[in-house]
Amino acid sequence: MAKNKGPRRPKAQTPKGFRDYFGAEVSARKAMLDRIAAVYHRYGFDALETSAVETVEALGKFLPDVDRPNEGVFAWEEEGDWLALRYDLTAPLARVAAQYRNDLPSPYRRYAMGPVWRNEKPGPGRFRQFYQCDADTVGAASVAADAEICAMLADALEAVGIERGDYVIRVNNRKVLNGVLASLGLADEEQQAAVLRTIDKLDKVGEAGVRELLGKGRLDASGAYIDGVGLDSEKTNIVMQYLNSRSVFDSISEPEGQGILPGSSADLNSAVLNNLRLLVGDSQEGFQGVRELMEFVNLLSAQGYDSKRIIIDPSVVRGLGYYTGPVFEAELTFEILDEKGRPRQFGSVAGGGRYDDLVKRFTGQPVPATGVSIGVDRLLAALAAKGRLDSAAQGPVVVTVMDRDRMADYMGMVNDLRAAGIRAEMYLGNPKNFGNQLKYADKRGSPIAIIQGEDEAARGVVQVKDLILGAKLAEEATVEEWKSQPAQVEVPRAELLATVRDILGRHG
Repeated sequence: MAKNKGPRRPKAQTPKGFRDYFGAEVSARKAMLDRIAAVYHRYGFDALETSAVETVEALGKFLPDVDRPNEGVFAWEEEGDWLALRYDLTAPLARVAAQYRNDLPSPYRRYAMGPVWRNEKPGPGRFRQFYQCDADTVGAASVAADAEICAMLADALEAVGIERGDYVIRVNNRKVLNGVLASLGLADEEQQAAVLRTIDKLDKVGEAGVRELLGKGRLDASGAYIDGVGLDSEKTNIVMQYLNSRSVFDSISEPEGQGILPGSSADLNSAVLNNLRLLVGDSQEGFQGVRELMEFVNLLSAQGYDSKRIIIDPSVVRGLGYYTGPVFEAELTFEILDEKGRPRQFGSVAGGGRYDDLVKRFTGQPVPATGVSIGVDRLLAALAAKGRLDSAAQGPVVVTVMDRDRMADYMGMVNDLRAAGIRAEMYLGNPKNFGNQLKYADKRGSPIAIIQGEDEAARGVVQVKDLILGAKLAEEATVEEWKSQPAQVEVPRAELLATVRDILGRHG
């Protein structure tokens, strides 16, 4: 007879594609998001928290080429309705703007921060749950709303520790690209979409690869042949000229009678705009896109955001199809080392643009909207690479326990520290081994340990041990330094709070 082994124990492991975040990581993320929220609040944006669960119908078509209603999201059926964990923070905003349109101010400025979930194949650094940080303006058709989003994004990056010169916000307008395609006679929507997807691969396959994919096709790294869009060489050259517009440094004269661009300028953004005006030809949509970009540049320049911080870059396409006007990406320009020790630029940490048709799904009426989303984990990684994050959050002051009968006295010390705004705790493990208490304090990253045995209690004093200084002295101090700056001092119990404050102040 088989022996009953009892109930099967569950495996203590996170599901595939998910991870856990511990104290220092959570604290670092919160500190960064608090700084970003302060910038958004200063710009007049209000916080919004939406449910983590939406109807699949409200989320809409969230991935390209998807036929099943729950592809790409974590979804389930409940009483005939499909529900899903939110895929991003923009779709819930569209639902909120439609649901509360009679109650919300218009325009409505909001920011939102929180986790989103995607049922996609995980990979290195790619998780199924991750944080987003969004800011959007709904109900404003003016280019000023787009410019404000970019200015706010620049301020947010600098507020969290990305220095000016280490980032650039690249801006384009989908209307300009549509105008270029119209000037080439590309009226077929599928072919237009194929060109957009190809341009969006510039960072992956390079200029030569894009040129091949616009034409007949190319062999990829695996040797497989990828069919191209099928443009002839003349049309391919025009698209490549569009992509390379940022290489134009000399001003090109404006077509007579248009009156929207300066005749000559040393500013790179103006040179790019001049070239784009020529490339859109007679397309009214393209012409409108160039006008909007020019207004965009003028608005930002008036506030001090010059082409060293925000630039016009025609290669910015953005992969999502719902963008209808300006699109932008924040790129970090400093170098880091990859896993093989090779230098490379950090890359994009935020992106967004204008999406005037998203709320229309609910209302049937066009509702202008523009916004940006920051990749929280990528920005945290960038701050870590720049040394802008503490390697570990400072732990609490630990009050050790020397006598079980005096727990109330120890708790009184902890209460005094907490009441003064100092993070503190009493050791709650087995106090028999004092060495283990100090090991615990070290593992917690504690700056100070408080010690009071029977003898100290009788004399009304406490021992205050500076753990940070003690660790430093243990590594590099001479005997004289040990004597001149002892890591442990004895003070009257009444001076405990002042002593702790003094030590914490010395360590910043």
